[in-house]
Amino acid sequence: IFVLTRLKSEDEPTRSLSGLILKNNVKAHYQSFPQPVAEFIKQECLNNIGDASSLIRATIGILITTIASKGELQMWPELLPQLCNLLNSEDYNTCEGRRGAFGALQKICEDSSELLDSDALNRPLNVMIPKFLQFFKHCSPKIRSHAIACVNQFIMDRAQALMENIDTFIEHLFALAVDEDPEVRKNVCRALVMLLEVRIDRLIPHMHSIIQYMLQRTQDSDENVALEACEFWLTLAEQPICKEVLTSHLVQLIPILVNGMKYSEIDIILLKGDVEEDEAIPDSEQDIKPRFHKSRTVTLQHEEERPQDPDDTEDEDDDDTLSDWNLRKCSAAALDVLANVFREELLPHLLPLLKELLFHPEWVIKESGILVLGAIAEGCMQGMVPYLPELIPHLIQCLSDKKALVRSIACWTLSRYAHWVVSQPPDMYLKPLMTELLKRILDSNKRVQEAACSAFATLEEEACTELVPYLSFILDTLVFAFGKYQHKNLLILYDAIGTLADSVGHHLNQPEYIQKLMPPLIQKWNELKDEDKDLFPLLECLSSVATALQSGFLPYCEPVYQRCVTLVQKTLAQAMMYNQHPEQYEAPDKDFMIVALDLLSGLAEGLGCHVEQLVARSNIMTLLFQCMQDTMPEVRQSSFALLGDLTKACFVHVKPCIAEFMPILGTNLNPEFISVCNNATWAIGEICMQMGAEMQPYVQMVLNNLVEIINRPNTPKTLLENTAITIGRLGFVCPQEVAPMLQQFIRPWCTSLRNIRDNEEKDSAFRGICVMIGVNPGGVVQVWGGHPRASVGSWGPSLTPVAN
Repeated sequence: IFVLTRLKSEDEPTRSLSGLILKNNVKAHYQSFPQPVAEFIKQECLNNIGDASSLIRATIGILITTIASKGELQMWPELLPQLCNLLNSEDYNTCEGRRGAFGALQKICEDSSELLDSDALNRPLNVMIPKFLQFFKHCSPKIRSHAIACVNQFIMDRAQALMENIDTFIEHLFALAVDEDPEVRKNVCRALVMLLEVRIDRLIPHMHSIIQYMLQRTQDSDENVALEACEFWLTLAEQPICKEVLTSHLVQLIPILVNGMKYSEIDIILLKGDVEEDEAIPDSEQDIKPRFHKSRTVTLQHEEERPQDPDDTEDEDDDDTLSDWNLRKCSAAALDVLANVFREELLPHLLPLLKELLFHPEWVIKESGILVLGAIAEGCMQGMVPYLPELIPHLIQCLSDKKALVRSIACWTLSRYAHWVVSQPPDMYLKPLMTELLKRILDSNKRVQEAACSAFATLEEEACTELVPYLSFILDTLVFAFGKYQHKNLLILYDAIGTLADSVGHHLNQPEYIQKLMPPLIQKWNELKDEDKDLFPLLECLSSVATALQSGFLPYCEPVYQRCVTLVQKTLAQAMMYNQHPEQYEAPDKDFMIVALDLLSGLAEGLGCHVEQLVARSNIMTLLFQCMQDTMPEVRQSSFALLGDLTKACFVHVKPCIAEFMPILGTNLNPEFISVCNNATWAIGEICMQMGAEMQPYVQMVLNNLVEIINRPNTPKTLLENTAITIGRLGFVCPQEVAPMLQQFIRPWCTSLRNIRDNEEKDSAFRGICVMIGVNPGGVVQVWGGHPRASVGSWGPSLTPVAN
């Protein structure tokens, strides 16, 4: 602190560094500072917040806020009054002090907004907010900017002191609308965007003027201001009044958003847009985003619907490596959400622009047109259909453009129209699109490889078995990419292969295909160490492949199975050591265990009864008993999925454990953890079908929870469906125990299973209901008052005989 505040002879960077070292010490050890030392540091900070150097002021500001964040706001009663007093002083030196004080106050407002609005500190905001508002008119732009930024911290929480001054605040914002300072304009835009979300009632009378203002600011010469203003359209699109207030402005807004979607010169430099071939350059580690595995969730298939994970529907971003949010991305996102609000009404404003952009000789403009086309795909699909027979071939042509950034955006946009492509005769668009995308998967540019792989995965999900005739060609390309790809794209390639397996299923189980696909996958499998996180996507991929290949996976299953068991065992052992001696051992990364459990599920599902010998020779049931009791929900979720799959595949090994497993399953019927509860429910249903009447001792452990879940408002559909199936199955094997509760669940039970496709699970559940109605017909008559047969008979023609 002495070097920072008193040693003025030292250069500023050294003084600042000493302050930052002190800040780190405060962060780590402040509670153990002797009281006089802590007091001295706090006093020195307040005495020197007005240092002549902006670097030192900023450092002291950081130090003050770090101390404040250590719970010291309550213990430092003079801090806020002194900082607020500094704001009042007039002489030049404390004008620097005023800026320092404002900088510190802004950071405190950011870090402690809730505390400042609480009784714990006697609501200092009642004084602070009016004071900040006074400084909106200050002659220094830096201070005006700080003042708005401070108040902005309290908009989203609707701080009482701000709500009481809301009209003054809005009036002051309007007065600053055309401020010459970009930082001030940016903070004004940010305030208006937040007010749109929390106090739209106060903005509605001025909405026309605000929209006009935001149209100007979205074109601001300062990109940071333009980006902040562009957020306004994203937020407005979520408001019910959007259509009413924005329709007349679309003619101005759409060209502005489209213009914002062009790459800026700095974007092109950052993206190395002039580098066309980079496939031989290894990836640096920071290129590779951390991957998080999503645990397995058991779902049922609906009528007229392909299986799809609800979490897998978001699109990959079009220019991922520019991961910072920028004007291009914000403009594209705004156009996307507005297309979902206005639908076809947007097209008269867009189509004339699109025609010009898509065929423009300058690549940057053409590229932005392709992005526009992708952004409106979801919202304007119906209106775009007449133009797609001309546009899709043009986009397929763009896949071989000489500019890599054009090729990559064309991949993304085509993936957004994949659903339409697949709905047409395959030779018209699917075949040419697939052929070109496969060429792009082998592109010499890494960005294009990545975009093509992601687009191809989307196409696979849409086309499913339509791809079967081309499997040989597809596998040749994907396997060739194994030898070509650098680290990052290899991870995306695993995803494309896994999605292919999910999409074509058992059609992959041909000796010719297995011979192409398995050797490179097993080679990678052998190269990777147990601690390597690249195992995650590879294990996910193998899980899909094992499920698809079924018996075709048998030659590879033993080493894969053993390694998964080892990964689970190692992780459990590490967790145990960490729990006993946290100071000596690191906490394990449980994702390794979760991915391994999910691959074991894939093996059990794919290999069926063939998995029995592997289970017999391992201690997986003991490990599963531990995993089912893990503190991490995702571990339990994957454990119950595996338990259900092993129950179906080799119940002989599960049965001896049922007495231990059932109480754990019962306690996990807690809908707070939706996916855990869902998988536990499903596993119970599978166990019922194997146990038969022997399930009787366990019915009471689970029945009440299941009935409670099915009657719960706002329960997700998947959980309701699995719960209904399991209740039906429990009733099928133990009708005397379950039938007395019939009237408590029959109505939601029927609603839940209305749209489920006929299958083994549905069949057993309906048989269960029929048996229960036989035992307790009164339970249904009380609910419907008429003969129950009409209701049961309406549950699907295939089950009418059961009802009869």
